[in-house]
Amino acid sequence: MTTIKLLILLPALVFICNTSGLAQNNLSAFKGTEVKISDSWLKSRENLNTAYLYQLDPERLLHNFRVNAGIPSSAQPLEGWESPQCGLRGHFTGHYLSACAMLISRYNDPVLKKRLDYMVDVLSQCQQKLGGKYLSAFPEADFDTLEKKYGEVWAPYYTYHKVMQGLLNVYDATGNKKSLDMVIQMADYVRIRMEKLPEQEIEKILFTAQGNPSNEAGGMNEVLHNLYADTKDPAHLKLASLFDRKWLSEPLSRGKDVLSGLHSNTHIALVNGFARRYENTHDQYYCDAVVNFWDMLLHHHCYANGSSSGPRPIATTPTSRIAEHWGMADHLSATLTGEIAESCVTHNTQRLSADLFRWTASPVYADAYFNTFYNAVLPTQNMDNGSVVYHLPLGSPRTKLFLKESDFRCCNGSAIEAFASLNTNIYFHNDSNIWVNLFIPSELNWSQKGVVLTQTTNFPEEPKTAIKISCRRKTAFSLNLLIPSWAAGETKILVNGKPVNATVKSASFVTISREWTSGDVVELEFAYKFWLKSMPDNPNVIACFYGPVMLAFETSRELILKGDQESVLKSLSKDNGAMSFQLKNNSEVYKLLPFYKVTGQSYGVYATIRNEY
Repeated sequence: MTTIKLLILLPALVFICNTSGLAQNNLSAFKGTEVKISDSWLKSRENLNTAYLYQLDPERLLHNFRVNAGIPSSAQPLEGWESPQCGLRGHFTGHYLSACAMLISRYNDPVLKKRLDYMVDVLSQCQQKLGGKYLSAFPEADFDTLEKKYGEVWAPYYTYHKVMQGLLNVYDATGNKKSLDMVIQMADYVRIRMEKLPEQEIEKILFTAQGNPSNEAGGMNEVLHNLYADTKDPAHLKLASLFDRKWLSEPLSRGKDVLSGLHSNTHIALVNGFARRYENTHDQYYCDAVVNFWDMLLHHHCYANGSSSGPRPIATTPTSRIAEHWGMADHLSATLTGEIAESCVTHNTQRLSADLFRWTASPVYADAYFNTFYNAVLPTQNMDNGSVVYHLPLGSPRTKLFLKESDFRCCNGSAIEAFASLNTNIYFHNDSNIWVNLFIPSELNWSQKGVVLTQTTNFPEEPKTAIKISCRRKTAFSLNLLIPSWAAGETKILVNGKPVNATVKSASFVTISREWTSGDVVELEFAYKFWLKSMPDNPNVIACFYGPVMLAFETSRELILKGDQESVLKSLSKDNGAMSFQLKNNSEVYKLLPFYKVTGQSYGVYATIRNEY
């Protein structure tokens, strides 16, 4: 017998009133070993990233660490932000360890496994040469400068965190005990330094409200909370808590929007740490801070695709005039510089959305993740060669400035992790049920239940997906299917070819509860429509969508349209048999395509409607 029910969209705060309520809704993401992406256009995106990881020479990634430890190295130094003169040298090596660990956990890749074991051994030698605790590609003197001048050195804690997190990911993915011991010693080094400082000095070091703070601590609180989750050592929780700064968490926990003027990636990294602290301690204060932050960010500081960051309202540095900061809430139409939407911020936003979905099972978070995945994460990568962008501009005319392989900027590092983890957050589960949040060709092996789900789809090119269930014996569970916010009431649901009679609402889950038999097939078919999303402060600045897909105009000029939103919608059309589109407006015929397919051409996303004569 099949039971169909609808999980209606509820405000997120319904789920976070108390810790026990959260526990009732708590879900888990399936492990990387349990979900594999099938051969498809999306798998090709992962393959481009994997090929890049393979071609990187571990000797070059280790060079600056050896030099800093006084160990001879004949390797050619890396360039860009990994050059021997850059204060951030070593950060990309941490990203690399994390990305390779993700692939090893999924595919048990023997080549990458051997490479990571070797890199851990070399890094351990460097750590021992430096006294057994400290490990970095830059000298300890950078921390001395930070503690004396509260800046004037480029982000030593940010970089130190990346190395710690990479090593911890290696331990979690491969069980390499040496890498865990190294992280524990690195944490102890930080503890010893911090114990020498009075609280007021620590506050000066970790107060980062200024533009482009050189002393950003990155995810130090997050990696230390992650370490505590592995070790259960109270000293690690205490040290992590030191990086959970009250000047940020306190107003967020009370629902006060203090984002305006903050450097985006500095502070979203801290909030990711707050999320880990809540998961470790169940302290409602940090849950509230995370939930409130997410609501402020997604509803008041994000563009139509879920990306954020741009010019600072009070610019104090060259970068802050155009990039990397949050502005005034709901004031976005005048921020469309060529350097908005830093990729690192987008990737960290996705992590928060996934966390909040796990805590609540609310479609609010699943829907936001869905939009950002297709319209802000995938567009950061060049589908032809795998290169990635630092910023993802949405104005006109713009081009995607793809980074060179030798740049090694923060967004190169975030990208190799993001595209090594495309199989995550497609499916979630509790003890007895499954949630399907993304329509990606993939295979889920729910070994605990002896159930395999195979999703076959060419989504979003085609507005449908099919999920086949395989099981050794009849198995009862509920299959929860996301109905995104763009989905119209014409959505069709079939079980074994027979239509399901259910009222389907946008931004909800449809739940199919039954005793499943091997060979059962569930199909979802959507009705795509054109729709517009306008800026919160100017209804005449609009972005165009077709179903789930943000569209980009092919243009080398500023996009100025005539008419109104209704006439623009009526003038949009789709070419037969392809994801290509046209807009006829003011005697012009514009060509549009999915934003994630834009590569080298000049484009625009937001257009402005103006009717002055």
